[in-house]
Amino acid sequence: MSAERVFHLPTPDHSATWEGIDWEALVDAAVRCREQAYAPYSDFRVGAALLAANGRIYTGCNVENRVLGLTLCAERGALSAAVVDGQRTFVAMALATGAVPPSTPCGQCRDALAEFSCDLPVVAVTAGAHDAPNWNRFTLHELLPEPFVLDPPAG
Repeated sequence: MSAERVFHLPTPDHSATWEGIDWEALVDAAVRCREQAYAPYSDFRVGAALLAANGRIYTGCNVENRVLGLTLCAERGALSAAVVDGQRTFVAMALATGAVPPSTPCGQCRDALAEFSCDLPVVAVTAGAHDAPNWNRFTLHELLPEPFVLDPPAG
């Protein structure tokens, strides 16, 4: 007998917190990681730093491909690194680009992150002007208010 799959819209628990997070360190990690981005086609370099519940920061940068659909985004790179390390609970994310105003995650990254946390607090910065007054702050729920979620089958 196959297990029934349940489709639902997750209810955010509004647990996003801006307190107790070393945002400077997280932003700095994203800015440094951005320098490693491989973006020969667009020159749009992105760095992401994801803080997991274990206190570790996982980073990722975008890696472009001449077939743009194969490009790996920084956010999903950081998420993948954390998942490989066994992490499933995330506290915050910083994102660094060269864009003014700072860019938000793309739709694919929003969905990938929502798989783990609908309320993830995110800071986006413009590299080179990344002091706190220039931060763009939002929660993942604000960017993706009704993500699609499929509960895994029981058992």
